[in-house]
Amino acid sequence: MQKTILIALVTAIAVTSCTPEQKSATINADLGIDNAGKIAYLVNYDTNEKIDSATVNDSIATFNVSDASSPILARILVEGRRYGHLVLEPGTIEFVTGTPSGTPLNDLFVAYEDRQLKLSQDYRALPDSATEEQAQALIDEARVFTDSLRDANLDNPVGYYFFLQDAYEMSLPELDKAIAAHPALGNFERIQKLRQSMLSKAETSVGSKFKDFEVTYNDSTYRLSDYVGNGKFLLVDFWASWCGPCIRETKVIKELYNQYKDKGLEVLGVAVWDEPENTLQAIEQHELPWQQIINAQYIPTDIYGIPAIPCILLIDPEGNIISRDKQDEELIADVRAAMESRK
Repeated sequence: MQKTILIALVTAIAVTSCTPEQKSATINADLGIDNAGKIAYLVNYDTNEKIDSATVNDSIATFNVSDASSPILARILVEGRRYGHLVLEPGTIEFVTGTPSGTPLNDLFVAYEDRQLKLSQDYRALPDSATEEQAQALIDEARVFTDSLRDANLDNPVGYYFFLQDAYEMSLPELDKAIAAHPALGNFERIQKLRQSMLSKAETSVGSKFKDFEVTYNDSTYRLSDYVGNGKFLLVDFWASWCGPCIRETKVIKELYNQYKDKGLEVLGVAVWDEPENTLQAIEQHELPWQQIINAQYIPTDIYGIPAIPCILLIDPEGNIISRDKQDEELIADVRAAMESRK
């Protein structure tokens, strides 16, 4: 019964529409006083193409798009930093603390956050005497609501957004099955790239030879092959300055670097999806002593099928990938095993 009610709710919200004669969109984005005077960009979430730009006046950036009749998922960037997502559609959109509202599809995000907040509050309010079944019922209700919201909106950017949250955890057969059931999903660039990344990841899994790539920065060209071999193991860290988990993992990498740098281990950082000036600032701020390839963007992540960072590879002196996607204790164990194998 509860599932039926939730599906009815999200379906009812989804079918709400704008007046057909309105095509333009205005977005009033509160980006914080710290961004005053900076340039904010409205970017197509799927293609990363810039749609509009605006100067942040005090804390507000106002974007005006003359034709938003075909809704798209967008996000706002300031100096490369992400400030949340929204649906670009006709009407006036208020964007506050990363949440969009004021138009039908954007109000779906508000409904989602309100519902999840209520369920979260109910979960925390459970008495100590609550059973596992009562707790699991609330978890299941949250999942049902998210799934229902996604499934009721797979023909618009809201459904696409929520589909992506699960897509990165899917196997290739699961993704292909979803695309076959909803062919429109296959038209999105991110879905196409995700599918290709799954194929690329399979080709660069443990036991495979490394694949070379080259990046040009400040009129110099850097290749992964410049660092592989030389009789040493190479730990490659794909990271970005804005990525919290990446920065946290540098503590582990520093420990490995200090322990094994004189015993046959080299470390290479590869900065992806980041602005070079932010990368350089992070290198200095966090005192990263190893070599870096700057401004790699999507070049290596496309080749290696990397959907999220940090992604860490360990390559042996012969160029074989012997560890991938490990962090913390698992990464330490793999590096230790590799170093001990050459004693």
